[in-house]
Amino acid sequence: MTKLTTKIIERAFDADAAQKLVAQGLSPILARILAARGVVDIALLDPSLAKLISPERLTNATKMASLLADAIAANQSLLVIGDYDCDGATATAVAIRGLKSMGARVDYLVPNRFEYGYGLTPEIVDLAAQVKSEFRAKPDILITVDNGIASVAGVARANALGIQVLVTDHHLPGDETPDAACIVNPNQNGCDFPSKNLAGVGVIFYVMLALRAELRSRGAFADKPEPNLTELLDIVALGAVADLVRLDDNNRILVEQGLRRIRGSKACPGIRAILKIAGRDECKTTAQDLGFSVGPRLNAAGRLDDMSLGIACLISDDVAEAEALAQRLHAMNLERRAIEADMQEAASIALDEIDVSERYSLSIFEPDWHQGVIGILASRVKEQYHRPVIAFACAGDGTLKGSGRSIAGLHLRDALDLVSKRHPGLILKFGGHAMAAGLTIGEDDLNIFESAFEAVAKYLLKPSDLDEVMEIDGVLNPQSMDWDLACALERQVWGQGFPTPTFAGNFEVKQQKIVGEKHLKLSLQGLEGEAGRIMDAIYFGCQEFLPERVRLVYTLQTNEFNGRQSLQLNVRHSQAL
Repeated sequence: MTKLTTKIIERAFDADAAQKLVAQGLSPILARILAARGVVDIALLDPSLAKLISPERLTNATKMASLLADAIAANQSLLVIGDYDCDGATATAVAIRGLKSMGARVDYLVPNRFEYGYGLTPEIVDLAAQVKSEFRAKPDILITVDNGIASVAGVARANALGIQVLVTDHHLPGDETPDAACIVNPNQNGCDFPSKNLAGVGVIFYVMLALRAELRSRGAFADKPEPNLTELLDIVALGAVADLVRLDDNNRILVEQGLRRIRGSKACPGIRAILKIAGRDECKTTAQDLGFSVGPRLNAAGRLDDMSLGIACLISDDVAEAEALAQRLHAMNLERRAIEADMQEAASIALDEIDVSERYSLSIFEPDWHQGVIGILASRVKEQYHRPVIAFACAGDGTLKGSGRSIAGLHLRDALDLVSKRHPGLILKFGGHAMAAGLTIGEDDLNIFESAFEAVAKYLLKPSDLDEVMEIDGVLNPQSMDWDLACALERQVWGQGFPTPTFAGNFEVKQQKIVGEKHLKLSLQGLEGEAGRIMDAIYFGCQEFLPERVRLVYTLQTNEFNGRQSLQLNVRHSQAL
């Protein structure tokens, strides 16, 4: 395999905006970092809920609120149809908690991904029709969360059974949309909602805001307190971060407010229990903790078994029950990690036999790969080789299920759409986003698909797109590496589209050792600026010793160990000098 290179470039920033931010009280370093992310005024960093875009601007949110208010008044039975990832689980939890707080009779159903696949299919509708309550022989209304925009056949089946469908989703619509009673999706045609980046959990949260306003206008809270929907924001924040939606101004408010609840020990018992078992201090929770500690444990249920376990953890108000469920999720995540490690090793062996530098895409498959873990595998391989990757696993019904991850420059769903147009019938079904997508092909069609996808990737990508580029926020001199800066950086909400600040520098490696069997602990001395200063560093996932002199890309962070607080560099990339 040819070694791939990484280009390190400094982020451009608006100097006038940075100067204005300094005048408004920010340090020059923080001002430069934020200006590089489009912040032109300190007011844009205000995370108050009053700054949220109004639910009235989200197309059909008010209409759906009216339908739900009518259903609550009529004592109708509601059934939430969720999805098996973290966004779907959190969206389901927000729907259940929100609707119950407003008097609805509601339950949920999350199809097992291995039996029913994704979305509101006719089979899921038939299953849902069998979900009986003490009030109805079947649900009166189905509410989809984080799915449904592509469920044309499923909605038609529900309509035939006399079940009304309300769709809440954030995925891109296809050529045909379902004949639902109401659709709320910021990405549907005709919706001018300013934030197209809401996660599925964000969409249903907005519907809950609209429903509360509708019930308020009907006098529903004249003799009882209104439900406090801010109590849902810890769950909203988790779903938004885990689904890697772009953290625009609106999403940053949702995430920041959710983090404040968690840090204030006001999160739901499930999130508190998962943080505890992950060894994270809830009082210092960051968006990274949600993305790398809580999200994977919740996702493990959907990947290996049934996401109902994760949803049960999020909707439980019993601390002991939530802790027991969190323990089961933790055990599942350990199993998932072991499966993933085996799959990564197999993928690496296979890819070592080809010259990846000559490829525009990678399609990988092994007969024994786990269908629930191929998405993570595709992400890991994409990170390693900087190519669009689709990993396949046997579905057991004569088909292969694929999960893909892409790079900047290739909109994955659009690429799959082009493959399907060039080769009608090759892809049995597909859907997704720019950076992630899923698909199904016939077992015997893998080689044809691999060639077709490679041709489309080569058509859509420029050779320069295949060069991995790491953007940094400049070089920190040793005097700037202080506790105040690290704390200021950690107080901000970073994530997709608003990346964690990274810096580059040249260092001499004074000491290094492997810790935890797979991480590199380092003692570094800067080669520039103030001589003699020694910095601690950690390089997660690196098991090879570095050369004596290296150029490192890193983040600056605080570290606490055995009661001792210190600065630490978190190394993201290394190059020999």
